[in-house]
Amino acid sequence: MPRLTVAQYDILERAIERGSRIVVRRRQHEYVVVPERLTFEGGREQLITRHPTTGDKLVFQLDALDALEAVR
Repeated sequence: MPRLTVAQYDILERAIERGSRIVVRRRQHEYVVVPERLTFEGGREQLITRHPTTGDKLVFQLDALDALEAVR
């Protein structure tokens, strides 16, 4: 997924504000995470997240994601 759509950015921003979960798909793996913030590192946009059960920090490069959805 080279770029997020406007709708996907809206989903992401709402989830960050509310502390709600999203589903991130990357390389045939699916992660349910709580997004914390967006950052830039090395010219790439990163999504900083936490695993909702363990609290482990997970970092995803946005240009490496296959899909991003809100959990309903």
